[in-house]
Amino acid sequence: MKALVYENFQAPLSIQQVPDPTPTPDGVVIKVAATGLCRSDWHGWMGHDPDIKLPHIPGHELAGTIEAMGKNVKGFTIGDRVTMPFVCGCGSCSQCISGNHQVCDTQSQPGFTHWGSFAEYTTIDYATTNLVKLPEEISNETAATLGCRFITSFRAIVDQGNVQGGQYVAIHGCGGVGLSAIMIARALGAQVIAIDINEASLAFAKAVGATHTINAHNHPDVVTHIRELSQGGAHVSVDALGSAVTCFNSISCLRKRGKHIQVGLMTGDHKHPKVPMDRILSDELEIIGSHGMQAHRYPEMLAMIKNGQLHPEQLIERTITLEDAITELPAMNQFKNKGVLVIDTF
Repeated sequence: MKALVYENFQAPLSIQQVPDPTPTPDGVVIKVAATGLCRSDWHGWMGHDPDIKLPHIPGHELAGTIEAMGKNVKGFTIGDRVTMPFVCGCGSCSQCISGNHQVCDTQSQPGFTHWGSFAEYTTIDYATTNLVKLPEEISNETAATLGCRFITSFRAIVDQGNVQGGQYVAIHGCGGVGLSAIMIARALGAQVIAIDINEASLAFAKAVGATHTINAHNHPDVVTHIRELSQGGAHVSVDALGSAVTCFNSISCLRKRGKHIQVGLMTGDHKHPKVPMDRILSDELEIIGSHGMQAHRYPEMLAMIKNGQLHPEQLIERTITLEDAITELPAMNQFKNKGVLVIDTF
């Protein structure tokens, strides 16, 4: 099959012919129809993920059809159009039994623990537990935007943040995760404050539901400005970027008993950022991580998409070819794109 491969971290990528995959007894092979280009793929290419073994094929947000199945897979047939969360739970550990597949003790992740979806075919482990059938109303390209950024934001806003109508929600960083969180929070009736350093990204944030926008370059005291706009502080604040500054600001802008949700990956020098522990204690703030979403939580999200409450297709900036990803993936840390790129030509 045709695939995008890197032989070393931070090295040039290339298109190669590699062996076709075969399913495990509990897995499937998926013919990839569309796959999103995510900053997590950039983190993997940089060498930030210890699970990756070289040479490697990235890609973890995908939609396609089942091409081959293992003997133990139940509830699906060859040709089914499917998607899945980027974290595949085993279905049998204590975390999965409690319903928390997103933090499975033996999780697998395409594009990280094994070869991913920047290829004509990819494999998925624990298919019965993790595959999600796609309704006709949702295109492959739209479905490919869901598997990492959108579902992570959905869980962060709906399940972890428990956002309610009328609350103030601050979103720090208006990339794919941030824009998804803005759209979802607004659909729940929240007043959303979007923070970024790029005017084009802030304009896009406004278009998908932000009530207020703040350019952090133009406001030296972002926290005070958020507290003024939210009449005392945000009820829920999300660090959708993952930096020492955005993490600190997200916690500091909360009102008493507010919730900080950490979604942006914290790597390198940002792994252990300073936090305002004095306020966390005195104001009883909650600090919550959010990592993916379980397959069994997809129906609520898909229903909101089908009935027009959510429009993830609006987040797609453009579709590209597999060859285009050779240059687009290494450039992701430059934040040149205000929306999501989706590979739909292989």
